[in-house]
Amino acid sequence: MTMVDLGPQTEIVARLAAAVTDERLTDATPCPDLAVSDLLGHLHMLSVAFRDAARKNLGATTDTSPDSNPAGLAPGWRAELPEALAELAEAWRDPAAWTGDTRAGGVDLPGAVAGTVVADELVIHGWDLARATGQDYTPDPAALALTHTFLRTAADLPDAGDGLFGPPVPVPPTASPLDRAVGLSGRDPGWRR
Repeated sequence: MTMVDLGPQTEIVARLAAAVTDERLTDATPCPDLAVSDLLGHLHMLSVAFRDAARKNLGATTDTSPDSNPAGLAPGWRAELPEALAELAEAWRDPAAWTGDTRAGGVDLPGAVAGTVVADELVIHGWDLARATGQDYTPDPAALALTHTFLRTAADLPDAGDGLFGPPVPVPPTASPLDRAVGLSGRDPGWRR
C-alpha cells in the first residue's frame, strides 16, 4: 500500500479553481463534452464522494456514479470546493482510509485503490483545469508518481481496452512524467484552449 498525503495536490487544485474567472466557466476543457463549470462541479462531487469513501461513510455520496449524475456547479462553489478539497485531504491522512474496503462512484473497492483513484482524479483533472484556463501547472510529485503507476498498470492490463479515460495517447519516451501520465489518461499533452 502506498499512502500519499493528498493535501499538497488538493491545495494546487484549490488554487487553480480560485483563479478561474466567471468568463472562463463556459470554456472547453480536455475532457470531452465538459466545460470548465462542469469540470469544477465534477471536482466538487468527487471530493465529497472520496472524502466519505475515506471515512467509510457509505451512502448517497459514494453510491452515485459520476456518469449517471452529471455534475452541476453550485452557486456557492467558490467557498464549497476548497472546503471539500481540504476535507478530502484530511480524510485521506487517516491510515484507516487506505485499509479495508470502501465504495466510490457506486463501485466497491479496497481503500488503497480508492486512494490511488482519487490521487489520479486530482492530478489529471488539475491538468485539465489548468489547460482549459491557461494556468501553469505543476502537480505534487508524490501524487503524480502514484497516478503514473496507477495509469501504467491499468494500461498494461490485458482487458484494458480503451483505457480508463480513453485510448492512451503516445508520447515520446523523453516526455515529462506529467505528459506521460496525461497521455496514459487518454489526453493529448499538447492540448491547448
